[in-house]
Amino acid sequence: MGTLGPAMADASPKLPTISAQDLLAKVQTAKVDGLSGTVSSSADLGLPAIPGLGDRGNSQLTEMLSGQHTARVAFATPDKARVSVLDNQAERLWTTDGTSAWAYDSSKLEATKLTLPSHKNVKPGKPEQTAPRSYDPQAVAKQFLDAIDPTTNVAVSGTEKVAGRDAYKLRLVPKTDKTTVGSVTLAIDSKTWVPLDVTVMQRSGSKPALEVGFTSVSFDVPSASSFTFTPPKGVKVTDEKVPANPGQKQIPKQVVPNRVLPRKPGGPGAEKPTVIGKGWDSVVMIKGAGTSGLTGNGPLAQLLAKAPTVQGSWGKGKVLTSKMVSALITDDGRVFAGLVTPDTLQAAAAKAPR
Repeated sequence: MGTLGPAMADASPKLPTISAQDLLAKVQTAKVDGLSGTVSSSADLGLPAIPGLGDRGNSQLTEMLSGQHTARVAFATPDKARVSVLDNQAERLWTTDGTSAWAYDSSKLEATKLTLPSHKNVKPGKPEQTAPRSYDPQAVAKQFLDAIDPTTNVAVSGTEKVAGRDAYKLRLVPKTDKTTVGSVTLAIDSKTWVPLDVTVMQRSGSKPALEVGFTSVSFDVPSASSFTFTPPKGVKVTDEKVPANPGQKQIPKQVVPNRVLPRKPGGPGAEKPTVIGKGWDSVVMIKGAGTSGLTGNGPLAQLLAKAPTVQGSWGKGKVLTSKMVSALITDDGRVFAGLVTPDTLQAAAAKAPR
């Protein structure tokens, strides 16, 4: 547990005083049967555009990692979820009613239908586990709450109104200088204890690097019809079936990204990610990553050609940096990435298994 700050001082809206420790405990055990609303996201992580992909390609690649986005969301326990992302007069939708899942892209007039295994064979996951979590403030908040350790200051920093609801502000400040994160502020609903908004500040700079939050929200359980989908006329539909073995589960290509952080590259022979370090200093490593695009005249090769070369006891490679995200791609096919400084990446690489 991090270092807990004092109880909240008077603020507006006026809410009962609560300690950081009690608020944190309520957030971590918060549970609702369902909710629906509109989520707005704004991100400026400073990710570079990849040459050769054009505006549309870069937009899709950096989904939720740059610019502003709006999504309509609905969740219901135990396994119903719907996310509709609206960008440039186009809609990308992902929905599941527990028996089937749909991924739809209106700009491509394509949809994929997944028939899910029987509940007798597969234990259903929570909505925040099965839905595209980049548009779920509760799931985004969890990623940062999981990083809390003794190197984190935790304090209640006031109250505010979010989507018309009274909320406490829980502020997390990393003590370590190895992370690019300066602070994370969660707006916590004062009745359900569900995070309504997440704001991430970089270590240097006065503007948020990432903010995800509800602009409107209801905690009424959405109707079953909210999670059904009928493809419009003219849409090409592809039918797929998810194997009963959860380890073989496949997600449609049209599904929006499932994490705040960018997906790490990986080829067919890539191993499962290895986490090096703990809390804010943690770095993800993938061995056997698909790095064929790093040579020749491909888009990634063009990008890496401008990246500085670094070397150490771990080997040699290229390092990419942005305001928040750093990545190290080694010559032997390993990829290290995290919300950390480049020096922290190299230190992790020195400790990593070959």
